[in-house]
Amino acid sequence: MKPPGRLWLWLGAALLLLVVITAVLQAINNLLWQLSYLLPSWLVGPVTLLLFGGAALLLARVAWPWLMAWRRGDWTGKRPSSATDSEPPGNRQEAAQKNLEAIDALLERIRDDVQREALRQERQRVAEELERGDLVVVVFGTGSAGKTSLIRALLKDVVGEVGAAMGSTATTTSYRLRLRNLNRGLRLVDTPGILEAGAEGQRREQLARDQAANADLLLLVVDGDLRAAEAEVFNALAGLGKRLLLVLNKCDLRGEQEERRLLELLRRRSQGRIAAEDVLAASAAPQSVPMPGGKPLQPAPEIDALLRRIAQVLHSDGEELIADNILLQSRRLSDAGRRLLSDQRQSDAETVVDRYSWISAGVLVATPLPVVDLLGAAAVNAQMVVEIGRIYGVSLSRQSAQDLAVSVGRTLASLGVIKGGLSVIGAALSLNLPALLVSRAVQAIGAGWLTRVAGRSFITYFQQDQDWGDGGIQDVVQRQYDLNRRESALKEFLAAALSRVVEPLKQQQKQGQLPPRPPGR
Repeated sequence: MKPPGRLWLWLGAALLLLVVITAVLQAINNLLWQLSYLLPSWLVGPVTLLLFGGAALLLARVAWPWLMAWRRGDWTGKRPSSATDSEPPGNRQEAAQKNLEAIDALLERIRDDVQREALRQERQRVAEELERGDLVVVVFGTGSAGKTSLIRALLKDVVGEVGAAMGSTATTTSYRLRLRNLNRGLRLVDTPGILEAGAEGQRREQLARDQAANADLLLLVVDGDLRAAEAEVFNALAGLGKRLLLVLNKCDLRGEQEERRLLELLRRRSQGRIAAEDVLAASAAPQSVPMPGGKPLQPAPEIDALLRRIAQVLHSDGEELIADNILLQSRRLSDAGRRLLSDQRQSDAETVVDRYSWISAGVLVATPLPVVDLLGAAAVNAQMVVEIGRIYGVSLSRQSAQDLAVSVGRTLASLGVIKGGLSVIGAALSLNLPALLVSRAVQAIGAGWLTRVAGRSFITYFQQDQDWGDGGIQDVVQRQYDLNRRESALKEFLAAALSRVVEPLKQQQKQGQLPPRPPGR
């Protein structure tokens, strides 16, 4: 026997269904009655079927998403998002692969052949890195820190050029070796010495930094406390987001107490950037010990602690180091591609702004306006806004573009930029022309210059993803006004204005095309 509450619920539902059916039948009857007065009898049936058929289709169209959602157990009626759309990459290598696919899309949009080819080659190199098998360890250090000697000791062989005045490695050189119980090979890269003098030294240091950007593990070799320049290099390497070991070399030249003091000092200086256990001591090439009456004794290198730490890091974290490195490289490549595209977009947008600047100037030459009406002529043309938006991948309606143009025009007026711009242009123009011609030249060039200020403000707006920033539209417009009235920028603009605006006005004056000057002036 059903519970009384459930029974009353079913009875209520049946009664409601009966009321609905009765109402529907009554509506059908009223509809037939009304149609019989308006239409011939032979049309009443077909028209009724059409009306109810259309209503049924409309109801089915509206109810279908809810029905499907009910069948899925989802009453929100929203289409569930695809797992592939929202699912994050499963690991760093998948994330790197997605970045490389995004770079392919960027490559199609970059027009400069040289830049596109350079980016494509770098993308190919990173793609090959995804498949590589070796762990890459790059060794950094000054020429006097014993970097090359440390590599010799690690390889147990003589490598690199010895005897150069400043630094013993002219170019990067890599060596392959294997560590016990490590599935992957180890590629040890000897870089040029850092902090060397002259242009050649700077070129070598940049080469070393480029190698560091592609490394899985970094070693920075020092022979004492971090000097200011070495501290700068250390911070730059630590900021790459890669695993870094700091190696205090030449420990044979100091006593144990001094060694402990220097290690503690280096650990304090590097605290928060690398782990304390990643600061180690080594003696790559100990000084020979004189032996009375015999050949000097050459002690073996003291690098056991460093080798153990390298092996421990690579055994425990080697795969993660590789994945992190590949992801960092792919992100760096994506950033480079976006910068190229951004520069290309800015160049295209500035070309559009320059074109509309001279259009605005031409309008004022052809149809001079009172100064008080210059806002209407100087406000950015809505079509220019549409074109700039299209360059940045933004589709704007005509009304939206006009609203943005009006906003900038009002801001130009409220900040006093229009009056200030005319004063700047008037003061900068030194023309030996009739007063009427000077007035028209100032108006026309001023209109073009204000259009330039407004247009470049829009470039900033679109570069910031259609956002004026924390300071709002006033801050952007004021900043562009200040930038464009600088002496160098203003001279460049006026040089073009003389040939585009002033010279045509002079020609019109010679041909008698200018209206006569008003009497009494």
